[in-house]
Amino acid sequence: MKQGILPYIVYALLGYVSGSLLFAWIIPKYLLHMDITQKPGDHNPGTFNVFAQAGAAAGILVLVLELAKGALPVWAASRVLPVNRWGFGLVMAAPVLGHAFPFWRIKGGGKAIAVSFGVLLGLWPNLHPLGLLVLCYLFFSLVVVVEPHLHRSILTYGCVALLTLLLLPRGGITLGVLLVSGIVILRHGMQYQGEKFSVHLGLKSEKQADAPEKHRET
Repeated sequence: MKQGILPYIVYALLGYVSGSLLFAWIIPKYLLHMDITQKPGDHNPGTFNVFAQAGAAAGILVLVLELAKGALPVWAASRVLPVNRWGFGLVMAAPVLGHAFPFWRIKGGGKAIAVSFGVLLGLWPNLHPLGLLVLCYLFFSLVVVVEPHLHRSILTYGCVALLTLLLLPRGGITLGVLLVSGIVILRHGMQYQGEKFSVHLGLKSEKQADAPEKHRET
């Protein structure tokens, strides 16, 4: 039976609420009595900052929860709704939108990296979009290294959006990837503070590290 738009809207609303649960702020705040947004750095309520400021145990817990809050709404919707309908794109975007712009602190959301991985993981067993995201991140982290991380993420999600248009069939999943990428890029752009863009080959730092040793040997 053909599905109307209403079921997609319901799942999108549930996904938005799920995404609005900022575990990277909640876990340190109530378990460790630490406000991660007040610590040195970019004050982002994100998984990376939890690892850096609260330790590995808290970071792993937050990572699992952030992935889950993106994956579960999408996975649940995919069990009952056709993923090829355009409305499914809204379901995919909702958890990321919730994390970036949570209803209870619109201006205090995160950059939405971990939750975006969770959303794409929720497409299981279709992991092609997730594979594109992983490959792009690895490429700009290890092969052609873009720094700092803000620029790397913007370029990564831009490439994921482009590759999705080129490689994946049109439909709800493609729209979802485009919306997710757009939200992540927008949120990173809003936190831009004049960081300079730099790029180098992944082997550059290794070669530079070896050069002084060779010089000393001669």
